[in-house]
Amino acid sequence: MTHRPYVLLSCALSLDGYLDDAADRRLVLSNDADWDRVDEVRASCDAILVGANTIRRDNPRLLVRDAGRRAARTAAGKPENPLKVTITATGDLDPAAAFFATGEQVVYAPSGVDTPGETVPTGARVDLGTVLADLYERGVRRLMVEGGSSMHTAFLTAGLADELHVVVAPFFVGDSAAPRFVGDGRFPWDATHRATLAEVRAIGNVAFHRYLLSRSEVDKHWLRRAVELSRNCPPSSTAFAVGAIVVDADGDELARGYSRESGGTEHAEESALAKLDPDDPRLRGATVYSSLEPCGRRASRPRTCTELILAAGIPRVVFALREPPTFVDGQGAEQLTAAGVEVVELPGLAGAAREVNRALL
Repeated sequence: MTHRPYVLLSCALSLDGYLDDAADRRLVLSNDADWDRVDEVRASCDAILVGANTIRRDNPRLLVRDAGRRAARTAAGKPENPLKVTITATGDLDPAAAFFATGEQVVYAPSGVDTPGETVPTGARVDLGTVLADLYERGVRRLMVEGGSSMHTAFLTAGLADELHVVVAPFFVGDSAAPRFVGDGRFPWDATHRATLAEVRAIGNVAFHRYLLSRSEVDKHWLRRAVELSRNCPPSSTAFAVGAIVVDADGDELARGYSRESGGTEHAEESALAKLDPDDPRLRGATVYSSLEPCGRRASRPRTCTELILAAGIPRVVFALREPPTFVDGQGAEQLTAAGVEVVELPGLAGAAREVNRALL
């Protein structure tokens, strides 16, 4: 398996989806508060990538503006600013561009193309997979892609983006000659396979949207919510605190529940599924997110959570923590897998689930 950095795409656009207008002067789509948000994201990344045309058109510096954030990076043993990265097919870049003025830069170009700065030849044509693999080898674990349209299109159509930040300005450009957010292409996210909206908020008079694009990030998002939900459980010395959320294939939450939600002995998955019509066709493509492995053995209720999930026809289960043998030997994951259910364990969130149940563990 080839490793690659986490890829975050960032852009600001008009209500009609344009990154700029057709004039020579750069169109302002954001505001000071949002620029500060972008600066914070930049400071959290190991590298920032823009296309060669963005360097020619906008002449960006791609630096962390806030001195405190630069100092924090230095204190953590990182360079003051992230590595600056671009991709070019022709090498037609001005050595005096702000991109090359400060910090470290790397340019990816087809073999035989001369560029300013450090150039990494990529063969006959630039392949994004090769670029990402090389950046990973350089220690880049988090990459921010700031444009332009061709770069956004390339990363999205290749399915190589994990997260997307979009800021929408409250006006229209209305000029087909202006650059759009993306060009034509086949995208992994369409009307039947949608991205997951993780956050939306107003920043002054612009709207910020954060979308999760990769399955792994979507799973982490919902599982974190399930863990937080488990904090609502009434305390018990004989049962774990568990949260569960059922999400359909479109990324919409269908139901949620937590252990002992009604004051009885019901489990989280049981509580969530009880709120749904068992004949709901959306269950056939849904995922159950549970902070703890669904139970495979149970004495207090007629059916285990594993049996309830199988009866509902749910094809996928994601959990954080294997059920500890404090009360029973669960075996829920093994039973689900044997029945053909896709089971995903995310041990990176197991610590959070353990913390909620620390009194029992």
